[in-house]
Amino acid sequence: MMISITVEWPLLWCYVSVLCAAQHSAQPETRQVKGIAGKSLSFPERVLKFGTLLYGDVGNIAHVYPGKQSNTNLVKRFKNRLHWNNVTGFFTLSDLQIDDSGIYIVDNADEEMTHAFQLTVYYVLSKPQVTVHDNISCTVVCSVENGREVTLSWYKGGEILNQTSSPDLNITLSLPLKVDEQNRDSYRCEAANPVSKESADVPNSCIESDPSKVTGKNMYSINVTLQISRQYQLLYETISMVELIL
Repeated sequence: MMISITVEWPLLWCYVSVLCAAQHSAQPETRQVKGIAGKSLSFPERVLKFGTLLYGDVGNIAHVYPGKQSNTNLVKRFKNRLHWNNVTGFFTLSDLQIDDSGIYIVDNADEEMTHAFQLTVYYVLSKPQVTVHDNISCTVVCSVENGREVTLSWYKGGEILNQTSSPDLNITLSLPLKVDEQNRDSYRCEAANPVSKESADVPNSCIESDPSKVTGKNMYSINVTLQISRQYQLLYETISMVELIL
């Protein structure tokens, strides 16, 4: 005898929705973490008794066993750089490299929980260099070696005047600026990425030399110099006349 079961669509749809929601909630939320090249980073989720650390498509790169035992040398590229602390339960990756960036998953079998981390490794920026391009117009150029998510900016006080960046990591970023000599000290060039920030000021060698723009203190210095030159010229002529008479 066949039994016919009728399922109403609203009830079936509700059941499917609950299953999908449960499956979606089981996926670990990926947290963003930033690292500095050459430094160390600990993933902020612990495994105290039993679990693994996975990396991208590589898979397991470390195991933790009952009895506070671990194997963190499963993958050659992480050998002697990946460690597990049997007191805190944290995995730590040392001497970070740029290509260590990627997805890491801490699989805590003790609590049947997984935690995903998107690690991005950055270089610490060097100080940008400001050079004088044109002394007459007081035009300067700021430059810095490019890198991941690097921006180069000119500021006047707290106001940003100009900014540049590039996806090409093999170039040097450059940004020119015409400086108002009267407010030279208010300018600064700043290079920044998510882990570091460096700035440089306009060099003192950027001085207006256009005669039409020379005023005040500079004009006074020029007048004094001219007067001294005339006095030396008169003294020289007087000595020459005395020598002729003698």
